[in-house]
Amino acid sequence: MNILSAIIVFENLHEVKRLFHWGPIIALTVIGMCSSMAILDSIIWYWPLDTTGGSINFIMLINWTVLILYNYFNAMFVGPGYIPLEWKPENQQDIMYLQFCRLCQGYKAPRSHHCRKCNRCVMKMDHHCPWINNCCGHLNHAYFTSFLLFAPLGCIHAALIFIMTMYTQLYDRISFGWSSVKIDMSAARHIHHPIMPFSIAAFAATLFALGLALGTTIAVGMLFFIQMKVILRNKTSIEAWIEEKAKDRIQYYQTCEDFIFPYDLGSRWKNFKQVFTWSGTPLGDGIEWPMHEKCNQYTLTIEQLKQKHDKRQRSVEYRVVEDYNGACCPLGKGLNTFFRTPCTDEPRIKLTKGETIFATRGTKWWMYGDKVLNEEQAKAGVQIRGWFPRRCVEKCHYDSANNSTNEEKKEQ
Repeated sequence: MNILSAIIVFENLHEVKRLFHWGPIIALTVIGMCSSMAILDSIIWYWPLDTTGGSINFIMLINWTVLILYNYFNAMFVGPGYIPLEWKPENQQDIMYLQFCRLCQGYKAPRSHHCRKCNRCVMKMDHHCPWINNCCGHLNHAYFTSFLLFAPLGCIHAALIFIMTMYTQLYDRISFGWSSVKIDMSAARHIHHPIMPFSIAAFAATLFALGLALGTTIAVGMLFFIQMKVILRNKTSIEAWIEEKAKDRIQYYQTCEDFIFPYDLGSRWKNFKQVFTWSGTPLGDGIEWPMHEKCNQYTLTIEQLKQKHDKRQRSVEYRVVEDYNGACCPLGKGLNTFFRTPCTDEPRIKLTKGETIFATRGTKWWMYGDKVLNEEQAKAGVQIRGWFPRRCVEKCHYDSANNSTNEEKKEQ
């Protein structure tokens, strides 16, 4: 019993550590600054004990703060849900339709993906969000999206309070001349006598909080509409990308396939209810899902296997000709490489002269690929994949045969 209690305490401490990351620190700082300044400015502008409107305004402001923090912490600590380690489908024949995760030593269930930050296979993974320092997935998708809704609404309310506070406090203190504008912060208000003084420091803090509130409204509001777009189609951001690649693959090889996304139930309301429920717990167990009538449980995983095979076929072999230390913006690799580094959280990999890389995609100045490992690393399940400067590698001459094979496949 003591061992079980110790394990529970350790897991709780591990979850608390999520707070000590730059994402939650910045997010909670912004929430705290906007909320506290809005409360203080409400006392100055619209004292809640004087009128019914002031009381409603104050209660709504507290309500936004509670809803924002409730959904934020649930999104962080409830988590997305993880596929059990060493998981296998009940029917062993279904293994052929699934990808094997060497790190979790199990198979990836439909809609799950391995997160290298969480180091687990995540149920219905949408993305890893640095602001909650956790993945957005099956169990916390509703909490995360609700946070994206309430944060802009609360910031809009706070922004109105900031604007009205500055307007009412500065109205009698501004005097206009022929060639100047004067602000007398010591002038007393003729009508309203605030409980708290509105000094120059308070004005500067209010102006700064207004900028935070407006910036948060725009940035988080855009994320909310992106999330709702995929939720109403019962997709995740990753699955939308898989669907796009499926169409590209079919067009590239001129096949007669007709790919149907398997989880779109044909109704936005039905898709919406898969994520949002009155209980707060989404429908399903995170492994089996309701399907489109023309699809089965493994329609998407089969497409993923096809794309993985296609990726290997179209990869190009390169040899490393210049060492690279894995820096995000390397100064010694040219100005274009420095300034045009990929805007992504995907890793950069160190390169040593003589190593071999299989590149799968890239830009004019950077490439992305897998490093060829030795037998011991391969057996241990090690995988080194990421971005590196294009100038550090050169194409292997004997890879032209591989390219000609790809062209023949395309013609077929």
